[in-house]
Amino acid sequence: MAGKHYEKKKKEVQSENDEIPKAMKKENNNQKDKKTKKKGLKLFGKIVLVLIILLAIIIGSIFFAIYSKLSKMQQIDLNEEDLGVSSQAEETLSEYRNIAIFGVDSRSNNLEQGNRSDCIIIASINNSTKEVRLISVYRDTYVQIEGHGLDKITHAYSYGSAPLAIKTLNTNLDLNIKEFVTVNFDSVAEAVDELGGVTINIESQEELKYLNSYIDETSRITGKSNEKVQNTGKQNLNGVQAVAYSRIRYTSGGDYKRTERMRTVIEAMANKLKTKSIGEMNSFVDCILPKVYTNIKSSDVFALMPSVINFKIGRSMGWPYETKGITLDRWYGIPITLESNVVKLHKEIFDDANYVATDEIKSISNSIVNKTGYGK
Repeated sequence: MAGKHYEKKKKEVQSENDEIPKAMKKENNNQKDKKTKKKGLKLFGKIVLVLIILLAIIIGSIFFAIYSKLSKMQQIDLNEEDLGVSSQAEETLSEYRNIAIFGVDSRSNNLEQGNRSDCIIIASINNSTKEVRLISVYRDTYVQIEGHGLDKITHAYSYGSAPLAIKTLNTNLDLNIKEFVTVNFDSVAEAVDELGGVTINIESQEELKYLNSYIDETSRITGKSNEKVQNTGKQNLNGVQAVAYSRIRYTSGGDYKRTERMRTVIEAMANKLKTKSIGEMNSFVDCILPKVYTNIKSSDVFALMPSVINFKIGRSMGWPYETKGITLDRWYGIPITLESNVVKLHKEIFDDANYVATDEIKSISNSIVNKTGYGK
């Protein structure tokens, strides 16, 4: 019995001794697995870090390239306190970013004082809905220009460049414009060509006739080809043809129809740009920016770019709604009356059903009535 007990005890001790190396081996294996996992995690972390750094470099390079392009714009600083924005406009139009677009009849890259604004368009961006509404202001509209009395609104840019033109718009239309973009015919023609042309509907033989006559003049201004348009209907117009189309003013509808054509070209360009690849957009930016004169900071344009894809062109219209021509020392378009046209603008474009004209608007309106006799 004692021998059997001894043998049993010996086997148990032997078994325990055998288990010790196994446990140690298992523990060693676990430690090795942990070390392997740690090495794997460290390697994965390094790979992720490298990828993040590479991505940051790529994104940074893209941002730097875009920002560098934006710096090519001709820029100016404006004193916002001297732009004629009323306290009422500051409050009621706080949800709208209104930008003045001036197209000047300049034969050179001089886009400042001395050039008349042949095209005046207000791009009104609703900050909430991202809808963009375009308001064409008729160039011959009779308004108050500070330091020059009652005159055609087109002359404001010639008298005092963008600052006076913006102040004239704000003072006579009760707006909150603080930003502007100025281009000339040549830059618009190049932009259209860079887009591969724009599709425009030529409505009549009369329109076709004047389009081709304006092509010759626009060709001389821009130094580009004077290829004529052969047919009515939908046509893909090149840069010179598109600019010539937007300048037609002697068909039925006169200047009112001309401003509509300008808006049509802008809308066609915007829609065409949306179809372009990043590379094509890059080329477009290279082409147009050096010929843009603006007070919009490069950083502001950069910040605005991600939202551009969400913008949609909404209503467009010409202003004033109701006018009457008169010849004084020259021909003018008289708003009938300025006050009623401003009230209608704010109700229809800015959805302000309760808008009431400011005392300054009423005063200018009365001055126009007294001078012309229209609106009494």
